[in-house]
Amino acid sequence: MPGTIYLLPNLVSDGKVADALPAGTLDAMRRIDRFLVEAAKTARAAIKAMGHPKPVSELVIEEIGHDPDPGKIDGWLAPVLAGEDAAILSESGCPGVADPGAQIVARAHALGIRVRPLVGPSSILLALMASGLDGQRFRFLGYLPIAEDERRAAIVNLERQSRASETQLFIETPYRNTHMLASLVKTLAPETRVTVATDIMGAGESIRTLHVREWKELDQAARTLPKLPTVFAVLAEAGRGSAPRYAPEHAKHKGEKTEKAEKFVSSRPNGTKPHRGSSNRPKGAKRPDRRKGEH
Repeated sequence: MPGTIYLLPNLVSDGKVADALPAGTLDAMRRIDRFLVEAAKTARAAIKAMGHPKPVSELVIEEIGHDPDPGKIDGWLAPVLAGEDAAILSESGCPGVADPGAQIVARAHALGIRVRPLVGPSSILLALMASGLDGQRFRFLGYLPIAEDERRAAIVNLERQSRASETQLFIETPYRNTHMLASLVKTLAPETRVTVATDIMGAGESIRTLHVREWKELDQAARTLPKLPTVFAVLAEAGRGSAPRYAPEHAKHKGEKTEKAEKFVSSRPNGTKPHRGSSNRPKGAKRPDRRKGEH
């Protein structure tokens, strides 16, 4: 019987393992002796920090790199097919989400190998949670183009997509963070909201959402970002008929309906609601005969 492929999240910043990974994830990791990792050196340090009971030298650690070689995947999965469990561990966050692992998981499914994702941090979801933007519909775009004209076109396009109330999230190489924010402020509409989430779960964590016009009002020092991992999110004003369900105009209408319903219920004896087809006719009164024109 084949073993199981576990998807083992890693910390997204320097910090305590216990603050980022739950006990169940750590318990599962400590039962595994075979790891498929993005980079062997940093993976050894991470596995040790997670408290694996065996010396790291006794574990099997296969380096898959940032772009795994398709020709090697069957070889990596052969021990799992033979009954041994293995875990995929990326450099940061969750395997297969803006990190390598999806190709191996796809092949595991094709071979009938069970795949189990383990709970852990994802900077993308953490940024979305803290952004205040639309979490009902969102899209992750990875990295935007580097060339200035291509980047501007990509920013214009993602803003257009976001007008359907779809939050657009993307990441950038840390040393280009400040340049990315400058490009956003220069290109986007004044009322579009931009979230900058830097060093999530780290000592330098900063998560801030402002309208573009508000970002523009800040001095250059305030718009200079540290060279730390950062997630950006963009949400333009919703197009007509595309406002999110929690938008103020929807909440107002919903509140009015709720208030009217509460007043109606409170006006009835004991606050009871009428059954379908019932009316407020006095007890014993006859139902009007609408065929005779009674109202």
